[in-house]
Amino acid sequence: MTELNERLILKTIRREPTARRPLWIMRQAGRYLPEYRALRAEHSFKDLATSAELATEVTLMPFERFPLDAAIVFADIMSPLPALDIEFDFAPGPIVADPIRSAADVAKLPEPNRDKLAPEVIAALGLSREALPQETALLGFCGAPWTLAAYLVEGKGVKDFPTLRAFASSQPDALDALLAKLSGLMAEYLILQHEAGADAVQVFDSWAGVLALPDWERLIRPHLENLLSTVGAAGVPRILFLQNAPHLMDAYASLPCEVLACDWRIDIRDLQQRYGDTHAVQGNIDPAVLLGGPEATRAAAERLLEAVEPTGHIVNLGHGILPQTPLESVEALVEAVHNEN
Repeated sequence: MTELNERLILKTIRREPTARRPLWIMRQAGRYLPEYRALRAEHSFKDLATSAELATEVTLMPFERFPLDAAIVFADIMSPLPALDIEFDFAPGPIVADPIRSAADVAKLPEPNRDKLAPEVIAALGLSREALPQETALLGFCGAPWTLAAYLVEGKGVKDFPTLRAFASSQPDALDALLAKLSGLMAEYLILQHEAGADAVQVFDSWAGVLALPDWERLIRPHLENLLSTVGAAGVPRILFLQNAPHLMDAYASLPCEVLACDWRIDIRDLQQRYGDTHAVQGNIDPAVLLGGPEATRAAAERLLEAVEPTGHIVNLGHGILPQTPLESVEALVEAVHNEN
């Protein structure tokens, strides 16, 4: 039986030598899988995300096809927000019923109801851990406070989130109070996920890049640092994913986490050379490459493996796998990683 600490991805997070690099894929349980599309024909996305049993079924789906090294629980970044009595739907992205636009709106948010803190996600983690092979790691995740605030203030995903940026400029105290509430809630959520069976957790900061670095330092850093420090103090390994924000990468490298996960816009070799003594790195093949088929995928994977030192490198895409990705491309990626040595 594989001891928890011997799981490949955990050794890599600790920057220990491994027989090969670990591989998992963001959105690996998703629309590129025919079986997922078949399930979605019967159930809405919200149905899947709010049922522990269905979420577990989806979490495990990729393992019927691919020998990946980690599962990531199927959920949405919005899943914990009912704990603040926030109502939302998906069309297809998150739509918030009553966007937050003032200090009064923030003040109206109740104290978190722990019974509503995504109990279905916590249950799905337990069920998934029972079903997964011992050697396979299980990951939890959450949205970063700013990324969650983007949806809560804007009401939905829009280009560059102008309403959010205006809110940050005109009502900085209200934003600060909102981010403080979200950072505390997400820390508790990630610790619960770890207790339920998640070996490590990934924090997705998808929309921080809409800010300039000085604004990021002032508005975001204190809350993200608080979230990561609290989770780290509980002994939870932390992966921090930053999207479309090369100008913030060095700032993120100064935050408390074990793994820096980057999108395809970042030179991951340079990232590892600069921070590899203190951080593992994760990434970062462009998901669009996989649309070109298995040969293009294999070539991109081989270039990545050649460029990046194996110790402390988790192979992944630079963002979520695209729905139209051929299964053969995923097979080629797996083969390239497994055949490296």
